[in-house]
Amino acid sequence: MKRLIYLLIPALVFASCSNNPDKAAELAKLKKERGDIDLKIKQLEASGKKDSVKMMPVLVNVVEPIQFNSFVEVHSQITGDENVLATTQAPGTVKSILVQTGQKVSKGALLAQLDATVIEQQIEAMGPQLALLKSVYEKQQNLWAQNIGTEVQLMTSKASYEGAQKQLVALKAQRDLYRIVSPISGIIDAVNLKVGEIASPGMNGIRVVSYDKLKAEANLGENYLGKVKQGDPVLLVLQDANDTIKTSLTYVSQAVDPVSRAFMVQVRLAPSSKLHPNMSCIMKISNYSNPKALIAPISVIQKTSQGEMLYIADGDKAKLIKVTTGHNSNGLVEILTGLNPGDKVITAGYEAMEDGMHISVQ
Repeated sequence: MKRLIYLLIPALVFASCSNNPDKAAELAKLKKERGDIDLKIKQLEASGKKDSVKMMPVLVNVVEPIQFNSFVEVHSQITGDENVLATTQAPGTVKSILVQTGQKVSKGALLAQLDATVIEQQIEAMGPQLALLKSVYEKQQNLWAQNIGTEVQLMTSKASYEGAQKQLVALKAQRDLYRIVSPISGIIDAVNLKVGEIASPGMNGIRVVSYDKLKAEANLGENYLGKVKQGDPVLLVLQDANDTIKTSLTYVSQAVDPVSRAFMVQVRLAPSSKLHPNMSCIMKISNYSNPKALIAPISVIQKTSQGEMLYIADGDKAKLIKVTTGHNSNGLVEILTGLNPGDKVITAGYEAMEDGMHISVQ
């Protein structure tokens, strides 16, 4: 309709002003205005088409070379080389407990005494008997020196006396089975006994811990064999103490447990007031370092039949590129090939993205 109006207006004007110069100038003006209007219509139509293109909002990370360390992270526990449970060697009733938690003790110190009344009575009864046998043996020796008596009498008295001595030693050794003594020098960590209850060998007892020889131990799956070695830097994260200790691996087992399919790693630790036996921590073993690594979040890597891929921002479009990955740690992965410094890796909005899709970087 607009085009019809545009055609009619010049025709009428031309008919009315063919013999009028002023009207001819006005006609020229109208034609120019019509051209300007047509141009604006085309621009608006083109702008409408451009606005109709779907723009996917995304977030990007600009890739730059950085220091990248890969860690093997595993839960660990602080233990002691000298962390023992002292128990009785014979079952019996607890008669007395001579120590308390936190007390320092020396090796061989008496910790608790079990009831050994019967054996004590036997030892006490052996006293007069042993004295009598000793006296008889000495008299036989004197008589033998005077050529009185027989050698058999002397040997019999000697055997009786020595037999009684051995019996007394055996009774005392048996009595010692009812004594709980400390096998090491250390600190009483726990007393799991009560006076009057029955104590059994290897069961309830008194725990003694030495803080001089502590270590952190952890088990790694066999897939890490060859990936960690003695001397690798280690960070021990003490979550409860809100502290971190820098150290290194002191031992890596070469044998895999046939049941758990894991092997043990160990870190020797210097004495510290922050460290306690049976304390849990996180062991972070640094097994790789690259001072100029290009990295990306592991989550943006897409595994396809063509290999590992990720999206980068190429102007106002998303571009799917193939990459080769290396070590990974803490949610980040090293990109060995496919990325260049300055590339913009799309880190949000890539989930429903297609190659070549228009994007809007937020």
